[in-house]
Amino acid sequence: MSFPVFRGAGYVLVHTPDMIIKNGTTCTVEQEINPDSEFLKEVGDRIRSYEEVVNYIPNQVYIGNERPEALADKKLPWCEIEYKGERKGKFGQIVPQDEFLALMQICDAFELVKLSEEFVNGIRERIEENYKELEPFFHLLKGEDISGAEELIENHVVQGLYHDHKLVGYVKRAHDVDVNLSAHTMFENLVVKASGVISALELLRSSKIAKEEIDYVIECSEEACGDMNQRGGGNFAKSIAEMAGLVNASGSDTRGFCAGPSHALISAAALVKAGVHKNVMVVAGGASAKLGMNAKDHVKKGLPVLEDVVGGFAVLISENDGVHPIIRTDLVGKHTVGTGSAPQAVMTSLITQGLDRAGLKIPDVDVYSVEMQNPDITKPAGAGNVPEANYKMIGALAAKRGEIDKKELKSFIAGHGLPGWAPTQGHIPSGVPYIGFLIDDLTSGDRNRAMIVGKGSLFLGRMTNLFDGISFIVERNPGAVEEESSISKDEIRKIIAESMRKIALDMIEE
Repeated sequence: MSFPVFRGAGYVLVHTPDMIIKNGTTCTVEQEINPDSEFLKEVGDRIRSYEEVVNYIPNQVYIGNERPEALADKKLPWCEIEYKGERKGKFGQIVPQDEFLALMQICDAFELVKLSEEFVNGIRERIEENYKELEPFFHLLKGEDISGAEELIENHVVQGLYHDHKLVGYVKRAHDVDVNLSAHTMFENLVVKASGVISALELLRSSKIAKEEIDYVIECSEEACGDMNQRGGGNFAKSIAEMAGLVNASGSDTRGFCAGPSHALISAAALVKAGVHKNVMVVAGGASAKLGMNAKDHVKKGLPVLEDVVGGFAVLISENDGVHPIIRTDLVGKHTVGTGSAPQAVMTSLITQGLDRAGLKIPDVDVYSVEMQNPDITKPAGAGNVPEANYKMIGALAAKRGEIDKKELKSFIAGHGLPGWAPTQGHIPSGVPYIGFLIDDLTSGDRNRAMIVGKGSLFLGRMTNLFDGISFIVERNPGAVEEESSISKDEIRKIIAESMRKIALDMIEE
């Protein structure tokens, strides 16, 4: 059986300090209910500079300049470690806020984004230098008079765009009464689209695939775009494909809260396996609402606001080339409706289903990529070390099945787990941050098998109390690609039918 492969990955972080206070839900809700709070007075002084964000080790892991294992022996909080990072990494880059605001205007197809002439004049050269692939759209970057913007912001007609605490532009509403096309919603949608576009470009750069070869795009962020008649109708995927120059691609959006990317990856692999498409890109932009989500706890403990980046990623799934890691579409685990919500039941369903189907044991997987949340962010907020908790449950499950001794639990976690490094962007941490490293580990590295585990909290939508989750196994490519049969399936069917007809005639004659 010929399985699809992971051919490449791209990862992007966008430093958005002004958006933390102006657009993150923690700060904006606080401004509504408690505008004179001590938190709001302090939070501005706790926001990191672009240089500090670049020099933050987990961010360097995210873009591929450091391995995840580099974090294993470092004491928390990691934000206090002196380190010199780089803007660009093996898998992607860390984008500064001013460039991103310009990219939001370039990605705007309906002239909703307005930027001041001063701002545009100061940023144009860097945009043209760093994003040459977007040259066909450079004419959309234009400055104009934004006087009177403050009144429009006050009346919720537009959403302000800020840089260095200064108003530099705004996003207009796309409809007078449709809340799904309000200025606030259009701002969030353009953040998703722009960060998704940069992620797609980083994937094209790292994988070196020609953009004309991409057949299909699946977008799997947490946002959904549409209007009052079809609120989640989409299509982020095709809008990103258009900007990235994927002229031969179609696309659609897939949603599943934090597990959405894993669902999307399996869907992409299935499309390739079935021969529907040869090259499928799975891409996700970031969520501005999540900025500063745990900022109250960080500020209270004297830490900087660590949720200061919008995250994005893109992954390429292609036909088997005999080289890249294969996606075992036959070894999928899933959280079913009947699984229940007990942690042990959830983990058992996700981890063991695919393994049991292949006759494998839990230790047979070299590395598990679970919810790779950065503990530097989650521990001060009271959520603990999320990856470590997951690995403890997997190890305990292995011990219960008699596959490891209980005393081996600690060594199992060290040998099969990874420290978390992903930003808390909801869908971003769940399994996918490891894929860039996975491609290396299962080709030129010393690992042979990995499992991607995505989990989600469906109850956030207030439609069900269920959890969600799905997993799949990835293996080193054996190097043998299934040869195309010289006889088509239709010809085989005709041969079988003719043989059956002859047998029936012989029986009648007898």
